[in-house]
Amino acid sequence: MLSISEALDRIKGQVTDAVPSALIERLCRDLGHRWRDRDLGPVVTTHLFLQQILHGNTAVAHLRRLSGLGFTASAYCQARARLPLQLLQRLQQAVTDGWHRHGADRPGTRWRGHRVFLLDGSSFSMPDTDQLREHFGQPSGQAVGCGFPVAHLMALFDARRGYLIKASVRPLETHDMSQAAAMHAALAAGDVLVGDRAFASFAHLALCQGRGVHGLFRAHQRQIVDFRPGRAHVPPGSSASGQAGTPRSRWLRRLGRRDQLVEYFKPKERPGWLAPEQYAALPESLVVREVRYKIRRPGRRTREVTLVTTLLDAEAYPAAALARLYGLRWSVETNLRHLKQTMKMDVLHCQSVAGVEKELAVFVLIYNLVRRVMEEAGRRQKVPAERISFVDALRWLQEARPGDVLPKLEVNPERPGRVQPRVRKRRPKEYPLMTRPRSELRQALLQQRPAA
Repeated sequence: MLSISEALDRIKGQVTDAVPSALIERLCRDLGHRWRDRDLGPVVTTHLFLQQILHGNTAVAHLRRLSGLGFTASAYCQARARLPLQLLQRLQQAVTDGWHRHGADRPGTRWRGHRVFLLDGSSFSMPDTDQLREHFGQPSGQAVGCGFPVAHLMALFDARRGYLIKASVRPLETHDMSQAAAMHAALAAGDVLVGDRAFASFAHLALCQGRGVHGLFRAHQRQIVDFRPGRAHVPPGSSASGQAGTPRSRWLRRLGRRDQLVEYFKPKERPGWLAPEQYAALPESLVVREVRYKIRRPGRRTREVTLVTTLLDAEAYPAAALARLYGLRWSVETNLRHLKQTMKMDVLHCQSVAGVEKELAVFVLIYNLVRRVMEEAGRRQKVPAERISFVDALRWLQEARPGDVLPKLEVNPERPGRVQPRVRKRRPKEYPLMTRPRSELRQALLQQRPAA
């Protein structure tokens, strides 16, 4: 039987240094997790799991060659199943918090004295098992046995440094807002939360204000915004019948051209994602700021953007600065693409709910490790960390050995105004889509008679 140190020596890579064995053992003890002295104990299994995700969630056979350890696929899967979910979640949070706190006060990490976070939702797929299908659900257009379960993912990123601070996974039909409110626990008073129009509801803005968090969101498409001073509004509690096109918000003050303070009123109907007692505790009205600006850059799909924010001071937060800050929101799409495509998180492999949540926790940890490498490379190469190639940092982590010095990594050129059409050039194979379960299709093939 290998000792832990001997096993870790064979798991060559920077991950074993980034995630200390002592931290894993301490978290196991804190959780009351007990284990026997075996080859695949919690420390070795956790590091193998990290290596597996680092290499694109590779197959167990490949992981065995990477590590040089002799274990069967069954033994490894059983060892991974023994790892408590809370262990991996706490490990990810502890390591991420440590990296996030390091250098948090360096120049350029804050916007006008505030930490800024980006919030967005996404999804990922997984194997078609009864347990996963029952828990997560699948798209409504797919017949049973002809599709795959899909989970709804909510992610909170540090806008300046790219770290994935918190990730939450729920069934596919979960409303964005039911997860967004849970993300507030990771924020502190004075932080700024930036998101798209899905998060611009009265209830969410009020929740943000209640925690001392500033919100900056694109105004919801159903919100009527009118910048005429003193314009009429639909009074709270009255019907909008016969008042089409009239805003429900009350005009308060003009701050500039297409920049105003208005009062939002609490809707009569409670949103389904908020508990009755929470909704009752919200204020009856809320003062917010509405800002509209034009995008004059050629190739952009959106020509005009209307923002709603709780940053009310026009001198401290000019409209042009808010527009530039909201422009950072598009980086969340790049971050999610790195997770789902570059790191191959788009399709997970575990066949149980707990297994899927474990995979997600490890993906977040490895993603943040890549971000940590990018940040260090940017500091050494005297360029912003976001210009360091994510792919190059990931590849170095895959190949590096303990003690290897971080080399110069690829620096992406600055490409302001770069646009690309959302089309595919490479054509997929023209096979028909599956409309019946595979077992039925296979039986139909077997029943075909050979030609005479």
